[in-house]
Amino acid sequence: MAAPDIQWWQRYGNFAQIASAVFALVGFAAVLLQLSEIRHNNRASGARQVYLAYTDLNFKHPEYALPDLSKLKSGDPAVFERYKSFVSYLLYACDGVMSAFPDQQEWRKSCSYEIREHLPFLCETQTSDPDFLETFGGRSIDFVRSVMQRNGVTAPECKLKKA
Repeated sequence: MAAPDIQWWQRYGNFAQIASAVFALVGFAAVLLQLSEIRHNNRASGARQVYLAYTDLNFKHPEYALPDLSKLKSGDPAVFERYKSFVSYLLYACDGVMSAFPDQQEWRKSCSYEIREHLPFLCETQTSDPDFLETFGGRSIDFVRSVMQRNGVTAPECKLKKA
């Protein structure tokens, strides 16, 4: 019996199929990498926008940025609630930028600087309204506690030591 006549393209047919499969896998991996990069960029962009919105709020309400806590607590309850929302926005913005940029210490330092003026309020809130801080993630709570410790703010005095 004579050997079947094999054409040149039949010899390389399996190689072409294997090469096609490899290129398809490489393409799929590239798409996954792009999706991951897009997700990271969206998170970073969103975190920057929230932090810029906080900065805008800071300009519009300097009375909350540098609070007189005793005056806020003894005044109109609605004003004190707005102050609490201001601090919530700050904590939310800090959580966003610190999770989006975990390796960039300047964000952590910036948040520490911003939170410093609000430490007496946050310290008192730990005791008087613990549910307030619990609405933030564990990372935010740990961050606030570490800033309190670094600045010597402890209950029950909850006084900010002058630098």
